[in-house]
Amino acid sequence: LMLIQFLKIKLSKDRQRTKVFMNKLLLLLFLPLLVLTSCEDDDTPALPMPTGTEKVYTLGSVANPDISGTAKFIENDDNSVTIELALNGTPAGGMHPAHIHLNTAAEGGAIALTLGTVDGGSGKSSVTTTKLDDGTPITYQTLENFDGYINVHLSSSDLGTLVAQGDIGQNELTAETKQYALGSVAVPNISGTATFTKRVNGEALATIQLQNTPADGSHPGHIHLNTAAEGGAIAFTFKPVNGATGMSKTNVAKLDDGTPFLYDNVKGFDGYINIHLSADNLATLVAQGDIGQNELTGDTKSYVLGTKDVAGISGTAKFDKRLNGESLVTLTLAGTPNGGSHPAHIHMNSAAVGGPIVISLSSVNGTTGMSKTNVAKFNDDAAVTFDQLLAYSGYINVHLSASQLATIVAQGN
Repeated sequence: LMLIQFLKIKLSKDRQRTKVFMNKLLLLLFLPLLVLTSCEDDDTPALPMPTGTEKVYTLGSVANPDISGTAKFIENDDNSVTIELALNGTPAGGMHPAHIHLNTAAEGGAIALTLGTVDGGSGKSSVTTTKLDDGTPITYQTLENFDGYINVHLSSSDLGTLVAQGDIGQNELTAETKQYALGSVAVPNISGTATFTKRVNGEALATIQLQNTPADGSHPGHIHLNTAAEGGAIAFTFKPVNGATGMSKTNVAKLDDGTPFLYDNVKGFDGYINIHLSADNLATLVAQGDIGQNELTGDTKSYVLGTKDVAGISGTAKFDKRLNGESLVTLTLAGTPNGGSHPAHIHMNSAAVGGPIVISLSSVNGTTGMSKTNVAKFNDDAAVTFDQLLAYSGYINVHLSASQLATIVAQGN
């Protein structure tokens, strides 16, 4: 019995020694692996995390009116920036390359940064970067003030077709706009608007939109000095209006002579817009409108011009108030002979009393029966406003011709 008990004790001790030995052996085998794993974990770079600062830009439709979206710029804690594109209406299966370009979308420019390709199925793409394609370092703050825009293209084999586009950074469009009417001139059914939209940097996007332009037409446009009634030299050149779309878009930052010309300058400018039939026929105007301080306010007064010495000729004299307080005087006569030119004046006193000429008006074109004159002063250079003209004691004479001033074709107080 004692022998059996001794053997049991010895066996138990051997098992404990064996267990301790095996545990030590396992520790020796796995310790290097534990150390290696620990080192690898320590060397793994941490993923960039958003700081909470971000900016969203609008990407408008271009070739397809159903496709539009946004571009979100996200600041990360490692000074990188993530750019996420999200489009609506992209076809499943499509792959749409995207880039940030230099300058405004209206001007166009080279690719500055290649963005993630938008998956048509999800309409999304994302890229995180710290530099432009040429290696220039960038940050979120750099892009927030960047002089650029985003293009999203139809495919890598058709970069010329754009599905979405939007100005970014300093070129971002604000909500402040000013629109001017462009009335018909040579072609009665062509008219439209010129809309100026302020950018973050103070410049402007000028969008001209005309209706009923011929599909194959290309219509040069300019801002001229003075009022349309006076005429003046070209001060600013727009991109030609595309006849197929009736539209042109031009960035406005300076006049043709290099003088700074920003959104706020447009609103106070002494000028007007002409849209011409073609580059070969600038004399034919398809649309025209006063802008800036010359804009018409809508405050008007019309007077009857009755028949006088020539039967069948009569009409009206319309006075329109401008933003600067001056007046546009439009004479419209019916029955004037084609090719005729009829001098017109504002005289002192009533027609029954008679009086000297105080303001010379533009001669009435016999073919159109019209004349337009900007009135800011009397012939003696004394200033006169729209409100003062409405209170003035005077009358209008329209004469048969410069050589027959004694023959009055129309007259009105």
